[in-house]
Amino acid sequence: MSWGTELWDQFDNLEKHTQWGIDVLEKYIKFVKERTEIEISYAKQLRNLSKKYQPKKNSKEEEEYKYTSCKAFLATLNEMNDYAGQHEVISENMTSQITAELARFVQELKQERKSHFHDGRKAQQYIETFWKQLEASKRRFERDCKEADRAQQYFEKMDADINVTKADVEKARQQAQIRHQMAEDSKAEYSSILQKFNHDQREHYHTHIPNIFQKIQEMEERRIVRIGECMKTYAEVDRQVIPIIGKCLDGITKAAESIDQKNDSLLVIEAFKSGFEPPGDIDFEDFTQPMKRTVSESSLSNSRWDGKSEPKPGSKSKGKLWPFIKKNKGGGPEDFSNLPPEQRRKKLQQKVDELNKEIQKEMDQRDALTKMKDVYIKNPQMGDAASVDHKLAELGQNMEKLRLEAQKFEGWLAEVEGRLPVRTEQSRRQSGMYDTQNTSGLNNCAQDRESSPDGSYTEEPSQESEMKVPVTEFDDEFDDEEPLPTIGTCKALYTFEGQNEGTISVMEGEMLYVIEEDKGDGWTRIRRNEDEEGYVPTSYVEVYLDKNAKGAMTYI
Repeated sequence: MSWGTELWDQFDNLEKHTQWGIDVLEKYIKFVKERTEIEISYAKQLRNLSKKYQPKKNSKEEEEYKYTSCKAFLATLNEMNDYAGQHEVISENMTSQITAELARFVQELKQERKSHFHDGRKAQQYIETFWKQLEASKRRFERDCKEADRAQQYFEKMDADINVTKADVEKARQQAQIRHQMAEDSKAEYSSILQKFNHDQREHYHTHIPNIFQKIQEMEERRIVRIGECMKTYAEVDRQVIPIIGKCLDGITKAAESIDQKNDSLLVIEAFKSGFEPPGDIDFEDFTQPMKRTVSESSLSNSRWDGKSEPKPGSKSKGKLWPFIKKNKGGGPEDFSNLPPEQRRKKLQQKVDELNKEIQKEMDQRDALTKMKDVYIKNPQMGDAASVDHKLAELGQNMEKLRLEAQKFEGWLAEVEGRLPVRTEQSRRQSGMYDTQNTSGLNNCAQDRESSPDGSYTEEPSQESEMKVPVTEFDDEFDDEEPLPTIGTCKALYTFEGQNEGTISVMEGEMLYVIEEDKGDGWTRIRRNEDEEGYVPTSYVEVYLDKNAKGAMTYI
């Protein structure tokens, strides 16, 4: 069956159908392209998953991979990495063998289709123009015939009229002859054009249009065959990697079969065996007779008091808490333990954020270098891939150092946040009464710690009835420190009962001296006289700073 003979009058429908066929091809190209993107994304996720669970270098995890189960898991991760590589191969082959080739074919098909329909439209326009010419010749012949009939009737009328002169009759006769000749000429022209039109029309519908439509049919059939071939290639690309994927899965199975539970049990013994003998029987101690108590040397009681030091008599206890910790004149301790808890928390949080930003920066540099290395591997002429390895290793070391540093500060931050109630800016700046319960909770938290020589906080045993701090050089130095100069005055807006260490009680309306401003933690350090000074909530006082104060003011 040929489109040229069966569809000779369906030019517009064929044009729409072939355009639909090209749209189907482009839709299939889009489908394959999205499949390749899915394969790339899946491969990337598999690689990231494998990388995520890889043991970190110089970490405790590396020691765990001496067990056969962990070794099998590591082999599984490596096989998954190779498995991801096969999905990348699928994506690359589909892109090169289907997407790229089919895109070029579609462009060629569009050009060919455009050419065929241009020829068909040109032939259609020619026959339509010829038809118009034939119609014009026909109308002209018809008009001339009517004019000739009218002229003949007029001549006959003039010839029959006895009142008309001979000259008028002759003139009418000549006009009738002229019209008759014009009609004959129009008839001959019309007949000639009609014969030529019929010939061209037969050629149009039986030769030109069938040839054009046949070419369009062949083009459409090539499109159908090509999309079928691409679908076969689509399946073959998947089938080609199945053996390699099977090897990856076989590797995982082999790794699982290599797990030896007995060997792992022996490794646990080697890792944790102390070498000591179990304790022997305890001798009976007879208290009914005066005799020396003896205890078996193998008894566990010998080690019950190991590591415990007897309390030193006469040790001086001081209750120095964070409000009166002496400020370090240098850079301060690394964990900011010289600062009040709230300020310390802010400093630690800031440090953690800075370290995380540095870690992210190092990770971005590493990813960029990894991509560069992949390009060098695929295209050696662009550069040496080995030249990037040193920089990648250096970035890895920097990232590890930064992570350890961040973990250290996060630990300190967790300690502070776990011990302190959160005080918001709103609660500190309320114009009403201050929440004394939160204030007591904060100071009670402070009472649960003691100041160690390096300025850090330690927990007190719960059995102690009062807080004891060993005498240190730090405390002695603090005792000898000169009083801080006053920097202004303040007026107590509310009564505050300073019942906890480091705070001071004030009465509403009382005037006092300011010796240290609020550092952001909601507390201001004030002085009443030489022996009475401490911290009060900043929202409880109205501060008047004196820029010209020299510290020589007289106490109340």
